[in-house]
Amino acid sequence: MRRCLNPKGWSTAFSRTSFIRSVQLETRSLGPSTTRCYSGLAGAQSQNEKGGALQGIRVLDLSRILAAPYCTQILADYGAEIIKVEEVDKGDDTRHWKMAGEDSTWKKEGGPMSNYFCAVNRNKGSITLNLKAAKGKDIFRKLVQKADILVENFKPGTMDRLGIGYDELKKVNPRLIYASVSGYGTTGPYADRGGYDPIAGAEAGLLHVTGERNGPPVRPGIGLIDMASGLYIHGAILAALNALHRTGEGQRVDASLFETQISLLTNVGLSWLNLRIEAERWGCQHPSIAPYNAFPTKDRYLVCGATNDKQFVKFCNLLGVELLPQDERFSTNAKRVEHRDILNPIFTEIFVTKTTAEWETIFEGTGLAYAPINNMERTFAHPQTKARDMITQIPFDIAKSGQINVIGPPVKFSETKATVRTGPPRLSQHTEEVLFELGIDKKEVDSLRAAGVV
Repeated sequence: MRRCLNPKGWSTAFSRTSFIRSVQLETRSLGPSTTRCYSGLAGAQSQNEKGGALQGIRVLDLSRILAAPYCTQILADYGAEIIKVEEVDKGDDTRHWKMAGEDSTWKKEGGPMSNYFCAVNRNKGSITLNLKAAKGKDIFRKLVQKADILVENFKPGTMDRLGIGYDELKKVNPRLIYASVSGYGTTGPYADRGGYDPIAGAEAGLLHVTGERNGPPVRPGIGLIDMASGLYIHGAILAALNALHRTGEGQRVDASLFETQISLLTNVGLSWLNLRIEAERWGCQHPSIAPYNAFPTKDRYLVCGATNDKQFVKFCNLLGVELLPQDERFSTNAKRVEHRDILNPIFTEIFVTKTTAEWETIFEGTGLAYAPINNMERTFAHPQTKARDMITQIPFDIAKSGQINVIGPPVKFSETKATVRTGPPRLSQHTEEVLFELGIDKKEVDSLRAAGVV
């Protein structure tokens, strides 16, 4: 039996909601020998046997850099069909962001590619489209007609100036979920400002609380706010998709790096809002628990501590300072927090006498929280990393090695598994395929290419 689920029928055969539900019902009914086919990006979007949780959902991805591409990669891992719309000849900026020496790992004929781009753009198809050109906008509107979701992270107002903002696109497709990620959101006095991860980290408090005690502010080693924003907007998209199923109406969802970081202040923020207690930098210590720190060992660092009084007794017994809990200064967590500057040096002197591996052996099975600070080599060699399939190797013809290692999906589904199906696309790899689906023949595609529209 062969069934072909073609989004071209969305606007004529039945409503989008009923289509999505019918896809889900058909998917459940298909046996292991059934062949499924999909319009557009068929090869790039092949599914596992049961299909991902978002199978049948099409996303127009106008994102670049990190926050929004991270969002759309999550949707892609969950089975959505992603059409990444990139700038003609250039593409996503991160295609060009290479580490020193990285050029030697890529084939020149494969076009611009980098590990940075690969990190957040797998499972996607790529088309190039000049959104400033009238014909480019016409093609884009046709794509919008067939899409469930659009994700963009341009500076607010950019899409409106191009004539393809939400107010215009909802006329083309009233069921469209239009997701925006920006530096400061679409309203407010800072809406017109560009936004970047370290800028949001500075202005929304993260850098103020990150760094060693009494030391300068330190930026986290990864784009934490960008990726947290991607996580927020991906969840909002799924909530809006559920609302679409209930109401039949699309909507705009609007996230910003600034608001993401404000929300991440959590207990630190509430301490200020309700008690006017100003936050401090604590390094690897905890502001309201002691001991809790990254203690230097003979060779590395070990993060460990005691979160309550009972654990503190066990912690001290393990380290051979059994009488320490009887000291009035350390008898309760509140007192230990107050006297942390006296307490921490005591443990530092003890931990430095053994290697990290020796301390791990001592702590094992005690129920106390502990972990070594691992570099990248140890992180990816960790047995739990392997056990949870957090490294996936896939064929990749752009790489001189013929393959690429990527980080696997962190969330596991019992039935509709998240999958890494394809590597990141070459720039414009799927342009012809997508345009053909829109009814644009090869002669016209060649003409559009010559005019710089695609």
